[in-house]
Amino acid sequence: MAKIRVIPRLDIKNSNLIKSIRLEGLRKLGSPVDFAKKYYENGADELLFNDCVASLYGRNSLLKIIEETAENIFIPLTVGGGITSIEEAQNIFRSGADKISLNSGAIKKNCLISDLAEKFGSQAVVVEIQAKQSGPNEWEALFENGREHSRQNAVDWAKRVEKLGAGEILLTSVDREGTALGFDIELIQQVMNVVSIPLIVSGGMGKLEHLSQLLDTADVSGISCAHVLHYDELNINTIKSYLSSTNRDVRK
Repeated sequence: MAKIRVIPRLDIKNSNLIKSIRLEGLRKLGSPVDFAKKYYENGADELLFNDCVASLYGRNSLLKIIEETAENIFIPLTVGGGITSIEEAQNIFRSGADKISLNSGAIKKNCLISDLAEKFGSQAVVVEIQAKQSGPNEWEALFENGREHSRQNAVDWAKRVEKLGAGEILLTSVDREGTALGFDIELIQQVMNVVSIPLIVSGGMGKLEHLSQLLDTADVSGISCAHVLHYDELNINTIKSYLSSTNRDVRK
């Protein structure tokens, strides 16, 4: 089994770390730089930053935050929100990011995935799929941070994302996001069955038992958490210790 990465997720609006439930009702929590430092010191394997209103306003406002974070944090940083061109991606990489995350830009212009993978390498291109259940065993890929409907089957989109050259998929369950009710196992299994690139799952982590339920049925590359970490319900060391105790391979 590949090593399982524990990846705190930091969704940001303007200069504030925020948290939502099902991508709605944003609540301000504080400085994203302070939270990032805390998670780094607690053993995070990577950090995921997302400007959750970037597509709405047509710009990513995280450059200064990433520059400040990268000065003292030495783990991979993935940055997403509003990326629509090679030039915008270059600016984010120059600020200190190691990978970029696409969603709206990729749905609106599929070839953006291929263009960025060719320019920077597939390993630097992550595509987030914000999946919302639309029927029995059916999920739709949303964009604009859950505000817009693509009318595209999320599992089919995952297959296409891989073919276009993405190096990883970040699969976010909109129905479980911020609820602490557990991962959407059916969704994760369906996507896992059609792709071979690393799969990071996000949405629903609420207690340690949810990890066991996930890993008993899916071989994921990473788990991306927000709610349980931001509100100190669990910490990274506890998560890693639990994974180790259940004989899961974790990064030390």
